[in-house]
Formats: sequence, C-alpha cells, structure tokens
Amino acid sequence: MTARSPAAASRRPTAGRSARVAPERASLPSGAGEGAGLYVHVPFCSAICPYCDFAVSVGAAPRREAFVRDLLREIALWREWREPFDTVYLGGGTPSILGAGQLGRLLDAVRSHLPVRDDARIFLEANPEDVAHEAVSAWRRLGVHTLSLGVQSFDDRELRFLGRRHDAAHAQGAVRECVAAGFDTMSLDLIFGLPDQSADTLRASLDTAVALGPDHVSCYQLTVHEGTAFGRRRARGRLVEMPEDEQAARYALIHQVLARGGWRAYEVSNFARAPRHRSRHNMKYWRHLPYLGLGPSAHSFDGARRWWNHRGIEAYRAALDRDERPVAGSERLTREELALEALMFGMRTTEGIDLRDFRRRFGVDIAARNRRFVGDCLESGLLERAGDRLKPSTAGLAVADTLAARLEL
Repeated sequence: MTARSPAAASRRPTAGRSARVAPERASLPSGAGEGAGLYVHVPFCSAICPYCDFAVSVGAAPRREAFVRDLLREIALWREWREPFDTVYLGGGTPSILGAGQLGRLLDAVRSHLPVRDDARIFLEANPEDVAHEAVSAWRRLGVHTLSLGVQSFDDRELRFLGRRHDAAHAQGAVRECVAAGFDTMSLDLIFGLPDQSADTLRASLDTAVALGPDHVSCYQLTVHEGTAFGRRRARGRLVEMPEDEQAARYALIHQVLARGGWRAYEVSNFARAPRHRSRHNMKYWRHLPYLGLGPSAHSFDGARRWWNHRGIEAYRAALDRDERPVAGSERLTREELALEALMFGMRTTEGIDLRDFRRRFGVDIAARNRRFVGDCLESGLLERAGDRLKPSTAGLAVADTLAARLEL
C-alpha cells in the first residue's frame, strides 16, 4: 500500500514560498475527528527500479545511519504539532532496508515527541528480499500492524523487466512468511499494464496472489515518467506503452479476478477482503484529512495549507543543521482548489462524494450544477446515487479522473 498522496505527488516546490509552516485547521470533511496521519519517508533502496520517480537513492549502511540521525532531529522539531496521529506510515524507498534497531529508534522518537495515540496503527513497506523470519518477528515486536510487500509480479520475466531483485519463487515465500506472522493486515502490491503483459500472465499473478491469501492487494498501472530509466527508453523508442484500450481490459480483469476471490475495490487501485483491512492511513489522503510528512520530499496538509520538504538529502540535512524544519515550500489552497481536490479524491473511492458535506464545506451543489452530466452517468452506469452520496461504479472507477474533470464547480 503506497502512502503517497496523489495530490502531493503531483505538486512541485514553488520558489519564494515560506519555509516555515505552522499547523492550522480549516474546513474539514465530516469524520475529521478520526485523527491525522503521520508519514515517514525513508529514501533508500537496494537498487533503483527503472520505473521509479520517487525521491530514493542507494545508500550504504553508514549513510542510512546518518539519515536516521537526521530524521530524529526533524521529528523533534515538530513537537508543537497538536493534531493527534492515529496512523504512522513508514514508506519510501524501502523502510525495511533499515535494521530493527533503527526502526525502533524512529518509532520511539515519534511516540516521545509527537501526539501519537496509544491505539495508532503502524504501517511498514517492505520488499521480498528483506523478508526473513528474524526480520518479520522484529517488525511484529515493534508493533507493526500492517505490512505492505512490494511484490509487483509473480512472473519472472516481468520481474526482470521491472528491475526487481527477487524472483517469483522468492516473492511467494516472502508472502507466506508474512501471512504466517499474523500481522493485522498483510498487503501486497502488483503492477499491471507492462508493454508486453498478456491477459494470461496478469491472470496468473492475480491467481497466485489470491491463493496466497493476503488481506489487501494494491494494483497500480505502470506509468512511465520522464527522468526515469523507462522514460529514457521511451524517448529513444525502445519502450512503447500498452495502448489505453488494453490497459482498460487488464483493469477490468483485475476487478473480476479479485472480486471472485473476495477482495472488493474501495479505491481505484486498492482491494480489501473486509472493511477492517482498508488502509486507514491512505484513506486520510482520499478523505482530505490532515497529515504530516517527515523525511526528504515528504508532503504535509493541514486542511488549508500544503507544504513539502526538500527532495535532496543534502538540502534536507543543511536545513536541519541550521535547526530549521527542512521545508522547501508551501502553498495555501483556495476554496476552489480544495473543492477540486476533494472532488478528485472522492471520485477515486467507492465512498464517492457526500453531497451534503460538500455543500457545507464549499458551497457547491455538485448534483444540481451538473444535473445533465450526472444524469447521463447514472443512466450509463458510470455513477451511482445512494441518498446523499454520489459514487463511481466499478466501470466509473476505471475513468475516475475523467469523471472528476467533467464535473463543474
């Protein structure tokens, strides 16, 4: 389960904005009392995958230890944060590349300096190559509730194409080890839409996932970004992305196979066996709730303002050396921008939009303002209406961004 906010991931630092941001509350959606989310970015991997455009690097043990010390300093600089956290997400990068002692120091500091609830859920991202009985046992002792395993595929040829360091047999063994360990929720990630991925190979990976019995599955469409190894291959004509109609067919296949196995979609890319296994942390992004991000490139949101940390480790460390929060920039969102984000996030989830709450927050009656378009979508089956909720159907999830873009504010 990736924890990065869709809006945050798309935003870039704006020159000249203030680097000091104090948390403040704005008009939040109903249910905001459930608590804020804390995201901690660990920017290290054993190797950089050719499709990755996140702020990650390869770092030897001394560099990782130096980063842990930096992160401890940043945590202490946020003592004044008052919004209680009920989720703590260790993401990256590959947080499992850190030793259990280092992860323990980070969690101890978070609990010491920040208002973390006693019942807060702890999330940890891991890669199959880091899974061993001793490591998994240590993660459980640290209080990790949800483990998210970056499998990506159970096909060896696809794994080689994606630059992964594990093979299919290793991935299956890692999933079995983690399922047996008894985490409250065990999740795995898959990637679809590879250029030469057939329906048969995708179905085989999905069938393997179903047979292994995780509680949660995330299926992300391969996206080729400029500046990545895949982006450079595409620019040279050495990589051609899968046509959109074939991607749509693969997406429909994912829903068919997982639904038949008992995993229901609750967001465009996420499927859970039961509501209790849905990502409580990621749902804060989709519900437009506050979150604080720590570590290089991490983004934060307090209900009205968004800010982001320096992407590079050196700039991040330099700010800490000055005893400053390593914030690179910030922006205050207008009511229209907040409404647009809430609309986009809502259309990506099976919860959809609470029309009455949307009117309260933004003064816009979505259904009335878009009466003809909403009516057409209800008739065609892309949208569904349940009381005051307007939500996408399974077919609507496949075109969620298009639906949001067509709805006028």
